[in-house]
Amino acid sequence: MVTTSKDEPVCTGRGTAMATILAAVALSGCGPDGVRAAFDRVSGGEQIAGPETGGAAARDIEAPDVFQTTEPGLWDGRPSLGGVWVAHPDVADPERVIIRNRSNGQSVTGALFRRERESSGPKLQVSSDAATALGMLAGQPADLTVVVLRRAGGRMSEASPGVSDEAATSGPVDAPAAQPPGTRPPAAARRAPPSLDRPYIQVGIFGLEQSARDAAGAMRDAGLDPAIRAQTAGAGSIWRVLVGPARSDAERSALLETIKGEGFRDAYAVAE
Repeated sequence: MVTTSKDEPVCTGRGTAMATILAAVALSGCGPDGVRAAFDRVSGGEQIAGPETGGAAARDIEAPDVFQTTEPGLWDGRPSLGGVWVAHPDVADPERVIIRNRSNGQSVTGALFRRERESSGPKLQVSSDAATALGMLAGQPADLTVVVLRRAGGRMSEASPGVSDEAATSGPVDAPAAQPPGTRPPAAARRAPPSLDRPYIQVGIFGLEQSARDAAGAMRDAGLDPAIRAQTAGAGSIWRVLVGPARSDAERSALLETIKGEGFRDAYAVAE
């Protein structure tokens, strides 16, 4: 456990996703500090979150006794897969966390992983999506606080069966593997207009293909056109559910509102 500051525990909001979804994440980084396969540690099996701006019912509380650190974090400027996450060498298991930028007050919920490969500079590695949400600049360390979250009034769940221990501890992955045969082409393959940097909405990342299919089905029931993008990392697989591309800011906002209205409160805009 790392505890270098003692902020008062506060609640952060997260909407309820489909009750049947057991989510787990396997991420890969672009370069020598690749982030590895991971699984959901939050009771109820919902997917690891993307950016959260509040407004949902308070369901999580901070658990600094599990892990907390305040130290410089660095985004090296390269794009990274998997959404919002940070990685630290002192982490034992993947966790759901709140990340705060102490210099500007911005915060975001995301995932915390073990960083296996250390290099010069700050220990705390930050994904490109996390850096964007926190207002960080490439190559410039920011003073961050990272605290594990736990479900209020609930017990900590066991690791999701969607990702094996082997997948969670296998060697670092430096690039996503080829898409498994028989899956639908990724949504990014459908050309997005150049006017938007992030024309797609990521509904969620899932460690079970059926969970991704269930989420995609919910999107179709809502009148949207989802795509399931499969990736492999180590011994595990993940399935991302995307909707888009949007052709304008207004269309993207409408898509996001619809998706969150279906219960996927952690959905957010992504490039692909």
